[in-house]
Amino acid sequence: MLEGKKKVVVIGGGITGLTAAYYLQKAAKNVQLPLAVTLIEAAPRLGGKIQTVKKDGFVIERGPDSFLERKESAARLAREVGLGDQLVNNAAGQSYVLVNNKLHPMPSGSVMGIPTRITPFMTTTLFSIQGKVRAGADFLLPKSGSTTDQSLGGFFRRRLGDEVVENLIEPLLSGIYAGDIDKLSLMSTFPQFYEVEQKYRSLIFGMKKTTPASAGKGTKKKGIFLTLKNGLEELVEAIESKLESGSVLKGTRVDYIEKREDGKIILSLNSGKQMLADSVIITTPHFTLPAMMPQYHFFNELKEMPAASVATVAMAFPEEAISQDIDGTGFVVSRNSDFTITACTWTHKKWPHTVPKGKVLLRCYVGRAGDEAVVDLADAEIERIVLDDLNKTMSITAEPDFMVVSRWKKAMPQYTIGHQQRLNDIEEHLQREMPGLFIGGSSFKGLGLPDCIDQGEEVVQKALAFIQKKG
Repeated sequence: MLEGKKKVVVIGGGITGLTAAYYLQKAAKNVQLPLAVTLIEAAPRLGGKIQTVKKDGFVIERGPDSFLERKESAARLAREVGLGDQLVNNAAGQSYVLVNNKLHPMPSGSVMGIPTRITPFMTTTLFSIQGKVRAGADFLLPKSGSTTDQSLGGFFRRRLGDEVVENLIEPLLSGIYAGDIDKLSLMSTFPQFYEVEQKYRSLIFGMKKTTPASAGKGTKKKGIFLTLKNGLEELVEAIESKLESGSVLKGTRVDYIEKREDGKIILSLNSGKQMLADSVIITTPHFTLPAMMPQYHFFNELKEMPAASVATVAMAFPEEAISQDIDGTGFVVSRNSDFTITACTWTHKKWPHTVPKGKVLLRCYVGRAGDEAVVDLADAEIERIVLDDLNKTMSITAEPDFMVVSRWKKAMPQYTIGHQQRLNDIEEHLQREMPGLFIGGSSFKGLGLPDCIDQGEEVVQKALAFIQKKG
């Protein structure tokens, strides 16, 4: 049993911090641990990038709009907080890649751009004959000899060639990370591709063997993503409602963290007050850690870690304003196209429950590593740029009824080559020099909602083990 009540402070009220606070309090109740948990958030609201706008019958996400169903932690958490009946899959439909200013259907059977079916790959207009032949070399090439980290771009170019990478894989992967795939770390983003190659030698053959078979003919295809009927912000609100009264401090910033000789951790707040903790979980962006703990030089690596700025632009129209619509749910844009937008979702087709009857919602994305200036433009200028781009692929005959621009500055951390080793080094230093302090969140082990929730669960287990061992 623990001697006296122990204090755990969670810094950062995004989805990782919310998850940590929720599961800490749940664990304390379940096993009757004398544990006090406080969640501190600098902003006046919780949820971080999870924000939903409800306007004129539309449900519009400013940040993430969904999560992969196969990553089970997000749906499990939603069910735990009473939202199981609100989960809904996306409507499956054709998606496209925009290459050389033309929309090409995404080849069926491709997994993150890697073909698992030969016929759709051979008949697609995305690649030249030479590009297809080069991709076929994957069946003959030996597996990578390198056991150290490498770039996503380098790995896929070696296996499949430049054309497949630039016309399909890069638009898909950079859409997830808003990054440069020739700088992003393979082992910190998609280590499973390296593992498949090591096991099967051929990446194409390996992905075919490890990808579940699709539904048979006549079976309605089910979307692979989930969201909540009334927006993802409902998840934030539901988790917050489950937290103990008085355990959340909003509008409060932690300015400085230090360890006392007795092992306790002191947090200095922007209010001038101090707080004492037995364990601290930090889920804020990576660049805040060196600022909060400048005395620990091992955090200096994080000062060099880049983060891209992006924006989403949601535009609502009456149905009749789109005179040349496209049968599909959206497209991603290759870098060799003369477009500013990086992707567009036809939300009224992908998530029809979020749009009133007779209306259309287009959600476009701008900004990525090396191309971020557009994020700082005025709303009117962004609107003009996005409409100009959209009219190259479809015919829009009216101005939008309204528009929602959401800017996310330094919101997409870039896991560059060597990221995992740098993270391991930091965590080793923490164990030696700052025991009881744990880190997690989108800057470290995954950007998606389930990845962040997984990290929240992981740091809870670490903090509980530390406290119980300390006694």
